[in-house]
Amino acid sequence: MSAPLHTDGLPPPLPPRAVAPAPFAPDEAAGAGDARLMRASALTLMWGKFKRNKMAVISLFVLVWCYATLLIVESLAPYTAAQRHGNHLYAPPQGVHLMHEGKFIGPFVYPYEFTFNMETFRREYRWDTSKPQPIRFFCHGEPYSWMGGEKDFHVICPPDGGTMFLLGTDKLGRDLYSRIIYGARVSLTVGLVGIAISFAIGLTLGGLAGYLGGWVDAVVQRMIEILRSLPELPLWLALSAAVPPNWSPLTVFLAITVILGFLDWPGLARAVRSKLLSLREEDFVKAAEMQGASKTRIIGRHLVPNFMSHLIASATLSIPSMILGETALSFLGLGLRPPITSWGVLLNDAQNLASVNLYPWLLMPMVPVIVVILAFNFVGDGLRDAADPYH
Repeated sequence: MSAPLHTDGLPPPLPPRAVAPAPFAPDEAAGAGDARLMRASALTLMWGKFKRNKMAVISLFVLVWCYATLLIVESLAPYTAAQRHGNHLYAPPQGVHLMHEGKFIGPFVYPYEFTFNMETFRREYRWDTSKPQPIRFFCHGEPYSWMGGEKDFHVICPPDGGTMFLLGTDKLGRDLYSRIIYGARVSLTVGLVGIAISFAIGLTLGGLAGYLGGWVDAVVQRMIEILRSLPELPLWLALSAAVPPNWSPLTVFLAITVILGFLDWPGLARAVRSKLLSLREEDFVKAAEMQGASKTRIIGRHLVPNFMSHLIASATLSIPSMILGETALSFLGLGLRPPITSWGVLLNDAQNLASVNLYPWLLMPMVPVIVVILAFNFVGDGLRDAADPYH
């Protein structure tokens, strides 16, 4: 049969068919994500890329925790930094236990006593495993000065009538664990103060040399070359030896930080100069000059923010050198001196090979130095990788 004709003599139209979607239709969700990415700030992009580096994130949390606890080191240490225990000279570390005779009784330590060996002229300590002594937490202990007043609150305290030397004691019977916590305040602060001085000098001289050029650049470069030509360690030793021995501990601390900051600025100044040499010919700099902006405003508001990520990465990699510098000078006896407590001052007691052989726990201040230096380097590597998020 023939198909019926339409009223106008034409065959009826075919039924509409579903139109298949285009094989490469854009995804609305992906498009929205791309739009947010295009509108994101540089810091947002840096943080997103930085979070992918798990080791850098963990190291950042370690550093944040270390610096956040500097204000409350007195409450975190079970003893004060100068508290002596005459009956426990060179006492070995007391281990923390949880189980006693098959029963869980919580964190505790075993007390110990010593006998003097007349043949070796050494104190021999032995543990009394029949008397577990529970460790106290969030308790009242040795008083200390804090924020202009006297406090006695401690997060962890030794047992009632007992001792708790988690890392042993030194030659004067002072708790090494407490002294390491106190020493963190000085050793970690010296890096921040030193890097502030170094950045102030490096940004100023490097910025002027890179933007102005000419004789200013020549003078700055000659200064950098002179400082770079001097051997670093002998220069540190000479400057530290020039510090008068009758200065107060606080004055010596400030002098050491100034010395470290003054010797660390050439590398940063040269990096800033090379960046400004490449940026000063950009269109936005020329536009700022045509609008009458001063040289100081152009450097501070237009040039420096364009490589701020590089400066942040440089700071995280320079702070470890400051900490190691202070530790090395104090270890050699030319940096900070007692009664100031720092990790370098504590390691100064480990210079004697015989002491290290007999009392190896005196090397424990080396552990936080290694942990902090590695954390700074991991964070610096993560920031350096995330410094150019548009790449």
